[in-house]
Amino acid sequence: MPGFVDTHVHIWTDKFEAYPLAKGFKAEEMSPRVFTSGDVLHHATPEGVTRIVLVQMSYYGFDNSYLLEAIRRQPEVFRGVAVVDWNSPEAEARMLSLVREGVRGFRIFPQNVPAESCLDGDGLDRMFRCAAKENLALCLLVNPEALPAVRRRCAAFPETPVVIDHLARLGMAGPITESDAAALCALARYPKVKVKVSAFYALGEKKPPHLDLAPLVKRVYETFGPKRLMWGSDCPFQVQKETYADGISLLRDRLDFFSAEDKEWILRRTAEETFF
Repeated sequence: MPGFVDTHVHIWTDKFEAYPLAKGFKAEEMSPRVFTSGDVLHHATPEGVTRIVLVQMSYYGFDNSYLLEAIRRQPEVFRGVAVVDWNSPEAEARMLSLVREGVRGFRIFPQNVPAESCLDGDGLDRMFRCAAKENLALCLLVNPEALPAVRRRCAAFPETPVVIDHLARLGMAGPITESDAAALCALARYPKVKVKVSAFYALGEKKPPHLDLAPLVKRVYETFGPKRLMWGSDCPFQVQKETYADGISLLRDRLDFFSAEDKEWILRRTAEETFF
């Protein structure tokens, strides 16, 4: 049987001449100093994870070179979620160019803008149209207060594949509220929306075995169904807090409301259909 898929891993290197850091980032801020494709496989392989979706690290800005190099070396193992400048008139051309190199999605993480308008703009309109036409996932890193903006965007572009990273970070900055959970689950009305059930180390009580997150996971599972959910570790940040096994075991071993087929979708098949 094919192995599991981890849909959310960041990698970087300290080879700064070949892969320079983006403006505003410093080497001393990188923690750990290095985390390579080999490092993640060291953690993942013993847990039955054989394929990885690499997500562009912010240290490199819009330069996806290091991510692309890992894909070139092991295309049977890695796919990519890249970052492009969504305000650039060349964003669509850059998206299509990256697809030819193993990229299957693009990360959008609005910063320093009001939550209610964080996904507005002509550049994002173009990205959503391109992603719909080419069947590419737009992976949104947003906080709960941005979910109404996500809903408006999905209503305007219902054919665009959208992936919500890390359960919309419910429980990251405070308790998981009913209103936030309802806002996340309201996105299920849009068939192209999927959710990464991921980064447990950063949510809720923030410590294994993460059973405090079971009610939220069950609600999302019952609302979206297993074919629209996918797991991700958020390495290397996850393994700085706990073991890799702590990240996958909640879904793989600890929740009795998942059937064997449910696990096949959440831990493998949804990711395959989305990124491979």
